[in-house]
Amino acid sequence: MTDENRSASSAGIARLLAFLINPSLLEALAEAWKLGRKVLRGLANEGMYEVLEYESTLELRDKHGEHALVHKREKVRYLQNHIIAYQDEAWADGEILLNYRCTPGTPVDRYQPGRKTYILISLREVRNRGDVDVFNIEWGIKGGFVRSTELWETEINHRTRRLKVQLIFPEARVPLRASVVESTRQRTHSLGEDAQTQLPDGRWLITWETSRPRFHERYLLKWEW
Repeated sequence: MTDENRSASSAGIARLLAFLINPSLLEALAEAWKLGRKVLRGLANEGMYEVLEYESTLELRDKHGEHALVHKREKVRYLQNHIIAYQDEAWADGEILLNYRCTPGTPVDRYQPGRKTYILISLREVRNRGDVDVFNIEWGIKGGFVRSTELWETEINHRTRRLKVQLIFPEARVPLRASVVESTRQRTHSLGEDAQTQLPDGRWLITWETSRPRFHERYLLKWEW
């Protein structure tokens, strides 16, 4: 390397160092770091609550799939103060939300902006950050599972720590095969014999569970019977 090239290189390095240690630049980087941490904290606490445990059971009550019962158990921890209502949601074929009931709280309104029906539950008390509720919800479906291939969908709209989905089939109609589809990622996982058991009363139970399901993912539990 010639003396001239060495001189140019040294000058370039000097300019780079001067740029990097510029007080204005350092201040801007520090502010950007602070803003980034605030955004990350905001994303971590997104929504009014997080779901510690989510359990959903679809009970098919006859071999034709005409009558079904939904049981849901959600353990939630609130992430904000002054919460007075909780929002449930439902979707399925056929007539849904028959004889809807829940504890704690009282369902006070329903609205359907699209394929989903949202149920507004008044808590009748004020909840604050860190409070925990365990919701037990039940409702019926008529004419919702009459095809030979059906599915039950669970959509993750809040940060969720544990998800468990169960299907109960009548003794007279045994499930032939089952799988879990991650709709957003387009992935399918077959459920083996270890996911299926026969209950003492003769009915059949399929269970699938996972920890920390993906946010905004739609999990479809599909079966043939």
